[in-house]
Amino acid sequence: MSRKMILLVEDEHDIHELLKFHLERENMDLHPVDTGEEALQFLKDHAVSLILLDLMLPGMDGLDVCRHLKAQPDTRDIPIIMLTAKDSEADIVTGLEMGAADYVPKPFSPRVLVARIRAVLRRPVPVVPTGDTGPVIQVGPLTVDPERHKVEVKGKEIQLTYTEFRILQLLAENPGRAFTRQQIVDQVRGESYTVTERIVDVQMVSLRKKLGAIGDWIETVRGVGYRFKEI
Repeated sequence: MSRKMILLVEDEHDIHELLKFHLERENMDLHPVDTGEEALQFLKDHAVSLILLDLMLPGMDGLDVCRHLKAQPDTRDIPIIMLTAKDSEADIVTGLEMGAADYVPKPFSPRVLVARIRAVLRRPVPVVPTGDTGPVIQVGPLTVDPERHKVEVKGKEIQLTYTEFRILQLLAENPGRAFTRQQIVDQVRGESYTVTERIVDVQMVSLRKKLGAIGDWIETVRGVGYRFKEI
């Protein structure tokens, strides 16, 4: 089996040495760089299997690096795991919406991170959905228009990300039905797009906040997942 090349974009050198030790034991090579600019330069001439990307970097920050990589045909399919010390759901959601495969909060266990890397490397390349269709959904003051990709509450438009919109559409189309987190992922992104359960939870927190009082209509079903309240 060929060795995987992992690019680490991280300015803490202690993390360089720690991950180099653990990844080499797992038959993986690590190339560390300190900045986003160095990462982009390295990727011009080298192929990598996965990128570990710190969000808080000197110069170009991690989200900008992620945005750039996902916009380029040569790098958009390279899986990215975000490393974040930020306690910000907005940053995590933004990174995931850009196409990051997973995130790991600092401080982290090297063994857990290696397990996450292996899990991501086993995933197939995501299939990008071709578009949204379906009738307009009207539930009380909530309107969900799939073809126009538009959500309104009492006539006021609510700005949602693509994934937030698709989650809301799925739940609102099926009031009272409980979906597991994995079922939500399969329906929203397609069965070849696999994410961890907590990423669904992060998306749900953001969606509820944006919907305000209507967000309470998305109910947590303990031990199962989520459902849209029957109104």
